[in-house]
Order: sequence, then C-alpha cells, then structure tokens
Amino acid sequence: MQSTRIPRRDWLVGTGASLLSLAASAKAGPTSAQAQAPKNSAAEDADRARRMQWWHEARFGMFIHWGLYSVLGRHEWVMENEGIPVTEYEQLAKRFQPKPNAARAWAKLAKQAGQKYMVMTSKHHEGFCNFDTKLTNYCAPKQGPGRDLVREYVEAARAEGLRFGFYYSLMDWHHPDGARCATNEDARKRFVEYTHGLIRDLMTNYGKVDVLWYDVSWPLDARGWESERMNKMVFELQPDIIVNNRNALPGDFSTPEQEIVADQRGRAWESCMTLNESWGYHQADDAWKTPKTIVRNLVYCAHDAGNYLLNIGPKPDGSIPEDSVRILTEVGRWTSRNAESIHTQDRCQPHRSNYAGFTRKGNTLYMHVYFWPGETVALAGLKTGVKSARLLAGGQQVKFQQDRFRVRFTGLPVEPPDHPVTTIAIECESEPLQDTDFVRRERPRNNV
Repeated sequence: MQSTRIPRRDWLVGTGASLLSLAASAKAGPTSAQAQAPKNSAAEDADRARRMQWWHEARFGMFIHWGLYSVLGRHEWVMENEGIPVTEYEQLAKRFQPKPNAARAWAKLAKQAGQKYMVMTSKHHEGFCNFDTKLTNYCAPKQGPGRDLVREYVEAARAEGLRFGFYYSLMDWHHPDGARCATNEDARKRFVEYTHGLIRDLMTNYGKVDVLWYDVSWPLDARGWESERMNKMVFELQPDIIVNNRNALPGDFSTPEQEIVADQRGRAWESCMTLNESWGYHQADDAWKTPKTIVRNLVYCAHDAGNYLLNIGPKPDGSIPEDSVRILTEVGRWTSRNAESIHTQDRCQPHRSNYAGFTRKGNTLYMHVYFWPGETVALAGLKTGVKSARLLAGGQQVKFQQDRFRVRFTGLPVEPPDHPVTTIAIECESEPLQDTDFVRRERPRNNV
C-alpha cells in the first residue's frame, strides 16, 4: 500500500465527505495500460459475472496487514521510511512469533461485523512470505513462526463460512533482484520466475481461493512482469477466482485506496481503507475512525455498487488492537439490523440529502439518516410513488405524506431509534428516482 500519509482529500472521505465520490479519480487508479481496457467477448463478460456474483452481494470485507513490520509497530512501510538495512530488518523474522491460530479471532470478528470475505497479506513489500514455499527461506515456516500462517488464516476463514483471498505485493524490498530487475534483463527474468513461482504456490496449496489482490507493480510494467502469463496461470489453477488491477492489467475490479470513488467506466470497484491511518500495526496511531464513519463509508460504497474492504493491523502476536475490536463490534451491531440495505447488487440513483445517504434493492429505497432531525424526516424530489415505509431496525411502520415535491415521514421518535445510523426502508411503486432540479424549477414561489 502507499507509504504517504492520507492526503486531505482522502481524510475528508474518512470523515464522511464521500458524497463527492463521483467527481474524482482513484488515488490508486489504473495506469494507462489499465485505462485502455480491451473489449471483452460476451463469453468473457458472462464468465466474469459468474465469478463475481458473490463478491457484488458481499459488499463488505476485511483486509488484514500482518508481517514483520508488526513487530516494530511503526507502520507497514517502516523498512523504507526509516531506511533500515536489509540485513538488520531481516532479523525481525526471528522475533516474529505469533500465538497459534490468531486468525480465528480475525474471522470471528469479521463475521460479527457483517463482513463476508477476508483478504490477508501473504507477502508485503518487505518480501517476507507468511506462507510455506520452497523458493525462499524468508518465510514463516522457516523463521520465527515455525508454521504456515496463511494456512491458519485459510482454515479460520472457512470455519466461519467466509470467502477469502490473498494480497500479494509484486514490489519486494528484500529480494536482491527486486530493484535491479528494472535495468538488468537477467535479474528481471530471475525475479519474474520467482514471483510467478510464489503466486503458483498460493494458487496451488490452499484449495479454492476466491480473490487474488495484487499490489504495487514497481518497478516493472505489465510486459516486464509478464502479467498476461501470470494471470493465465492463476485462472488455470483457480478458474473461479477474481483478480484486481494492480499487476498493470485491468483485472476484474478497480481498487481506489483511502477514498470512495466509483469507477467511471462502470467497472466493478472496491474501496480499501484503514481504520486509523496505518495498514500495519502502529501502536502510536490513534486516529481511529468512528463507527458512524465506517457505516457511512459502507453506505457510500453500496450506493454505487462498490465494495468496502476495511483493514485491521494485528499486533505481532496476532491479537487485534482493542480499538479495532471496539469499532467493528459496534459496526456489527448495526449491520446485524440493517444487512438487507447493504448486501445488494443494485446501483442507487437518489443521492441528495444534507443528512442522509441511500442504497437500493429493487424498488426499495433505504434512507440512511446520519444526523437525526427529530419527529419528521423529509426527502425532496422523489419522483416515484411511495407505497409504505418502515424503520429497518425493528420493522415499525412509518407514516408518510407525499406530494409532487417531497415526501415527509412523520410521527418518528425525537431521538434516533437506531445507532449510529437509522435506516428507513421506503417501498416504492417502481425504481426510486430523484430529481431535485425539478423541485428548484417548479416549486411555487408566492408573489413572484
């Protein structure tokens, strides 16, 4: 992931300014090769739709960044940001001794939070492999852990009925060819074969894998990485898998990072974000997002049929930071009451309110009220007739009045009936559509 602090643009997203999501391009957006995605055949489109159906319905996933950097507890880019020599940094591999089956707590928390899939770092930029391989001794079974940490993660995800995937960093700060592959062809060939071999191990040794999440293609392009051959191997070994766009090919989905941005070409997309400002464990980073911010971000993603991949950075022993548990537990209470409004494949057209966000499933519009106004909640410009309304948490029927310009939901409690966000499910006569420009133009103006 990126080494820089979250820019102000991304911080605004993290605090709820994601209504601007359609106006910007992703920070981790596609390269020119990605932007010029080739036209797919009907058969390719149908196969992608088949492979991705579960992913579109899932909407919410857990990202896990865990590696040698966790031992130092100063951000996952600590090796690079502090200029730590390779020979000094690799000593951390002996000190990395997590407790057995730590991933079981991750999977239980993910399920409790309403997350439907998990993606774990199999190898981050530091080059250390959390999985078993014959291609290097710089891996968990041959170092401090003494066992395959990826296998423990896979077993934990399966035990909770969750889909799972592997994050894999193409960039490698440890391998001797990791940088010189850019200028030395022999080094490039060695490093590409090493990289393809590690990916083959991941695709071969753990049964069915749902997601392959590439990251950081520096210092090569798609041709240098032989990414077409790479993906061909992946799909031959895992025909049902989905892959992202960070090996310099378009892949199956786009990956905006630390911001919520729908792909402007209509492609599938997934916003990956941190709970504080670090991906890996950072013991001094106390910039935690609130549960309300997490729920709002989840709604913003679901509004435009995107996914929300929310990160935790376990401690070196594998335990989850207490603040992460607290936040995700509260989010889980909300998702348990409001799941039907999130796990949907439908894009939502209504978007204008100064205190609410929206999602849709068929003809049902879900109005997520972030800042509760009191006994009456109003929505301007709804062009579709309302048949009924109810509070999604608890199912209480809500009275309403509708005219050409607005619909008013009345008789509501003075205090918000759900926390941190109250959702009103609005059953419409057809797909809900909103036109606030119509209100501005046509609303009667007395004495004018």
